[in-house]
Amino acid sequence: MPVTENTNSLPVLLPDRHPQHDLFICDVADAVLKDVMQHMEHPFYSLSKKPETTVKRYRNGEHWLEVTPSVKGLATIYDKDILIYCISQIMAKLKRGEDFSPRVRINSRELLIFTNRGTSGREYQALLDALDRLEGTRIRTNIVTGDEEQIDGFGLIDASSIRRKQGMDGRLMWCEIKLSDWVFNAIQNQEVLTLHRDYFRLRKPIERRVYELARKHCGQQKSWRISLEKLLLKSGSQSPEKRFRQMIKLLAEHDHLPDYQVTFDAETDIVIFLNRGTMAPVPADGRIRPLRAGTYDQAREVAPGWDVHALEQEWRDWIVEAPRDPDAAFVGFCRKVFEKRGQP
Repeated sequence: MPVTENTNSLPVLLPDRHPQHDLFICDVADAVLKDVMQHMEHPFYSLSKKPETTVKRYRNGEHWLEVTPSVKGLATIYDKDILIYCISQIMAKLKRGEDFSPRVRINSRELLIFTNRGTSGREYQALLDALDRLEGTRIRTNIVTGDEEQIDGFGLIDASSIRRKQGMDGRLMWCEIKLSDWVFNAIQNQEVLTLHRDYFRLRKPIERRVYELARKHCGQQKSWRISLEKLLLKSGSQSPEKRFRQMIKLLAEHDHLPDYQVTFDAETDIVIFLNRGTMAPVPADGRIRPLRAGTYDQAREVAPGWDVHALEQEWRDWIVEAPRDPDAAFVGFCRKVFEKRGQP
C-alpha cells in the first residue's frame, strides 16, 4: 500500500537506492528484516546525528536501562542497521534448520545494499565507525531476554574482526562480529519481529524510533493509542515535549510511516496508530498459500529451461516467512535464480 504523497520539495522517504537487489541470504523480492523486541520496546540507541557522550538512564515501571558511551559516542539508531542485518541472517538460518552462532560474517557491500545505503568509500568508513560505537557502548539493564535477567554490563556486540582491501582506497570487504549473549539469547528465543522494508527509507531518527514502537505495541492489531508524554518517554528522545509534539504532528500530516497511519488528537494529547493492513497475515499452519496458475507461466518466462515446480519447492524451503505477495516473490526468486545460475 503506497504512502500518501505530499508536495514538499524534499520527499519524506529516502529513495530506494537499490531497486534491483542482488540475491543474497536476506533478500528475494521481499526483504525480510528482523529486530529483537527489546530493542524496539526500549531506547537503547541514540537518536542524535551528533556524537552523544553522556550516560543515558531510562526507567519505565519496573524496567530500567543505563547506556554508557565510549569516547566515540553512543551507538545510534543508524548503527543498529548492522544488528538488524545480523538478526535477519540468523533468523533465516534458523528457519531453514541450519546451524548458527553468535558470530556473523558480514559482506560489506551486501549490508550497504540491504540497508538502502550508498556504496561509496564514505559509506564503508561509516560502517567502521558504527562498529566502534556498537562495541564500545555498554549496557546495564534488568530487561529480560528469554528467561535471563542480566544486570552486569555488556556490549551490543562483543567483538569485531575486519578485512580491508589493500590499495589506495582500503575499502572494507567484510567483517565478522560476535553478538552479545544478551542479544543472541533474544534471537534464540525468537523474540523478534519483522520490520517493513521501508524502515531503511525513513529519513529521521525519531521516525524510525516511532515506527519501532508502533510495530511492537500495535503489531497486527487495528489500532494503538498512547499519550504524547508516554510516547516521548518510550522513544528516548531528548527533545522538549513541545518540539516532540510538532514532530508527531508532521508525521501525521505527511502520513508516510510504513504499516501504520498516525493521527494526533490535540484535545487529549493522544497519538493514535492505525494498522494500514500492509503486513502479511500469519497463516494458522505457518504455510504460504498456493500460487496462482498464471504465476507458473511468468516463472517459466523469467527462468527458461527450469522446472518451475522444483524451483517452487526450493523457494518454499528457503523463504523465512509468508511474503505480502507470494506470487510476485516467487517470480522474483526465479528471475534471480536464472541470473545467478543461467540455464540448468
